Amino acid sequence: MNNRRGLTTRLIGAGRAGAALACGCALLASLTAAVAAEPSSSAAPLGMSVTVIKAARACFSDAIEIPGTLVPREDILVRPENEGLHVTQLLSEEGDYVKSGQVLARLAPPEGQQGGPSDVTAPASGLITRRGALVGQTVSPRGEPLFRLIVGGDIELQGDVPAPRIGKIAAGQTARIIVPGIGDYNGKVRTVTPEIDPFTQSGRARITVGNDAKLRIGTFARATVVVGTSCGTSVPLAALLFGPEGPVVQVVRDSRVETRQVRLGLLMGGTAEILDGLGEGDMIVARAGSFLREGDRVRTVLRDTPETGQDRK
Repeated sequence: MNNRRGLTTRLIGAGRAGAALACGCALLASLTAAVAAEPSSSAAPLGMSVTVIKAARACFSDAIEIPGTLVPREDILVRPENEGLHVTQLLSEEGDYVKSGQVLARLAPPEGQQGGPSDVTAPASGLITRRGALVGQTVSPRGEPLFRLIVGGDIELQGDVPAPRIGKIAAGQTARIIVPGIGDYNGKVRTVTPEIDPFTQSGRARITVGNDAKLRIGTFARATVVVGTSCGTSVPLAALLFGPEGPVVQVVRDSRVETRQVRLGLLMGGTAEILDGLGEGDMIVARAGSFLREGDRVRTVLRDTPETGQDRK
């Protein structure tokens, strides 16, 4: 009887131990699956996040800026024809627009001398910009001019162009002239001198401005002449790095950084034309920097609108 009880006790203990073992195995399996589902903290990092843009196609204007001053296109210094006369009457003021043949001043010989009165007339239609005569003054053909007249009132910009660029300026090209404090004007290149100043290494160009009465001789102005256009791949200036071997961009391909040397063309509005080394659609780092190295692994964030150099703070 006692033997049966002992056998029964041993069987019950063994059953309980088996159940406990089964529960332990199940728990171990579930923990193993949970650990396997979690990412390993020792896995290789994905790399830093960088903003990228696509190299896009754009058209650039090759423009030359010509600073200078406003000058008359043609002016005439008006003097009397005879000696020894004095001014009896002035009929024109500075700023008057006169017609050809219009009387500007009346002259007469001094009292007691022979001769009759004579008139000083405008040799052409135009704008009186200076009056040097005074009533009672004795005048001479060899003396100071009585009047300065701008023929037709036409004003031009006279400016200097650097020697390496003057070959691209030609008569007939259109220009945009800005006169500070007055306004903008459309004009054309009228003449380009065939000589280069040996001291300044620049040539001279004249650009028509117009005959607006608000224009003043001697005023500073600036003209822009577009001498050509070019279309191709473009990148913002912020995407360029300049090293000992020239400009480079940082391209991202297969989540890796590639440094590419490029050849620059025209610059305009904070963007640069790329003539060689980069293709349209290539993904480039929007703001290149020395913190990225060749072969670095990165995570990209695409920006739709390229940032130009003018957008940088």
